[in-house]
Amino acid sequence: MDGTVDVLVTRLDEGLPLPSYAHPGDAGADLRTTVDAVVEPGERVVLPTGLALALPEGYAAFVHPRSGLAARYGVALVNSPGTVDAGYRGEVKVIVVNLDKNAPVVFHRGDRIAQLVVQRVERARFREVVRLPQAARGTGGFGSTGR
Repeated sequence: MDGTVDVLVTRLDEGLPLPSYAHPGDAGADLRTTVDAVVEPGERVVLPTGLALALPEGYAAFVHPRSGLAARYGVALVNSPGTVDAGYRGEVKVIVVNLDKNAPVVFHRGDRIAQLVVQRVERARFREVVRLPQAARGTGGFGSTGR
């Protein structure tokens, strides 16, 4: 097996390319916006990608932020990672937020705005029990492993 999976894609905007990997070994394929947008400081906006997917059963796609946009402009994704389920057939959209306190962020049609990571996912069977088995960590929560 070569580690690839077929994902069916419909381009809702013929003027933009399919998602693609920038470098060999990349986990995320670039997603682009179909529109121009100015995102003011503290503002969020939903950017369309012009893509609809059909993932195979047992897979999901996860929309991750681009580290360059985060480092240079303070752009984050509000629901990161966004989940695209195998049964979803609508347009993939990306909710971006400008965390910079002073400067707007400008996106132009065709700009790379996020990464799409396709992964195999397991379906869980939830079984209620009275008591959970013991574990080394126990009930220690946030920050319980030290500083």
